[in-house]
Amino acid sequence: MTNDVSKRLSEHNAGKTKSTKGYTPWQSIYTESLHLRTQAKVREKYLKSGVGKEFLKAMAP
Repeated sequence: MTNDVSKRLSEHNAGKTKSTKGYTPWQSIYTESLHLRTQAKVREKYLKSGVGKEFLKAMAP
């Protein structure tokens, strides 16, 4: 969850995020824009669930 997707992706690829550091390089396969932070948290939780991961795998090239 971020206001600047390209900056966040750059941080992940630069190794600045501890939890994703060992899995570089990252690429964006899907983004959404939501107006409320609470909605974004719920959506992010879904996308990190098993069903959400299947949805994202179907989106990957």
